[in-house]
Amino acid sequence: MRWCDVDLDGKTAVISQQLQQYDGRLTVCPPKTPHSTRMMIALDRTTVAALRAHRDRQLAEAASFGPGYHASGYVFANLNGEPMAPDRLSRTFKALAAEAGLPPVRLHDLRHGAATLALAAGVDLRTVQEMLGHSSIVLTADTYTSVLPDVARTAAEKVAVLILKSRLPGPRHQAPPTAPGTAKEKPRAWSPAAPVTSPPRPTDRPARTRQPCRSSLTQDVKSRIPTPARAP
Repeated sequence: MRWCDVDLDGKTAVISQQLQQYDGRLTVCPPKTPHSTRMMIALDRTTVAALRAHRDRQLAEAASFGPGYHASGYVFANLNGEPMAPDRLSRTFKALAAEAGLPPVRLHDLRHGAATLALAAGVDLRTVQEMLGHSSIVLTADTYTSVLPDVARTAAEKVAVLILKSRLPGPRHQAPPTAPGTAKEKPRAWSPAAPVTSPPRPTDRPARTRQPCRSSLTQDVKSRIPTPARAP
């Protein structure tokens, strides 16, 4: 990371390249994957304060070194201003961890530690994916499977608290107050509604009369029915 990639006032940093060591020489290379080129990484105020103090120390070292100082512009540089080799940075971190009494951890483990702490703090998985530069959210979820159950339980508790708060008794909705000097309208007394009647049917239609059946089939059937004899 170079100082031109850091905006201390805006509290952001950009990852645009990486340094790799080949045959004892440092080579500038693009990031590991295209998704690793993050446009912006947000920095907290504690990190910004640490970077400001580190820059002041670096400027003091450059002044004390003299004319031979090589201002490479890198955030992590040697006493002569040259960028620090990755293996030397790893050895320095290992010595500092042992001096502090910490268990053996790699410099790369700080990346996993930052993601684990972010998930434990309630940061959503998509944000952690963007912070790490993973190409897929599945990769982030598979890497931090052991942390996700605790995160899920914490999220469930937060949702439950929100629901319980919404069910607590609170002030009822009240009508807006009337303006001073205006009479308040009295509520209307209840009265039964008038029955709804349908409109009268028109009376000018001719009355229907039952017409005798003139079907020949009906007449034939009637002729076949014997007439019962009358008693004398």
